[in-house]
Amino acid sequence: MISLLENFLKVIDVSLGILLSYLTIVFLIRLILSWYPKIDLSKGLWLLISIPSNSILDLTKKLIPPIGGVDVAPVIWIGVISFLREILVGQQGLIKLALHTYIS
Repeated sequence: MISLLENFLKVIDVSLGILLSYLTIVFLIRLILSWYPKIDLSKGLWLLISIPSNSILDLTKKLIPPIGGVDVAPVIWIGVISFLREILVGQQGLIKLALHTYIS
């Protein structure tokens, strides 16, 4: 039973780490692309960036409007995702601590 739980935690650790890293890169690219408003995000490979981020950014823009014409929503999400990644799958994250507890 412990082996099954250990394997499950390892899978969660790796997949959550990859997902949170992908989202960080997505929002970083969205931040950079906000400087180039002529780029059409609804075509080509830009869909890999726009689909996971549009709904989240739209909701955030309703709560926190652009400040001085600068869209701060991607910056907020980069911070939130980085914090979650550190808390959950960082070197001393919750999942790593659970893994070490079950291994010992």
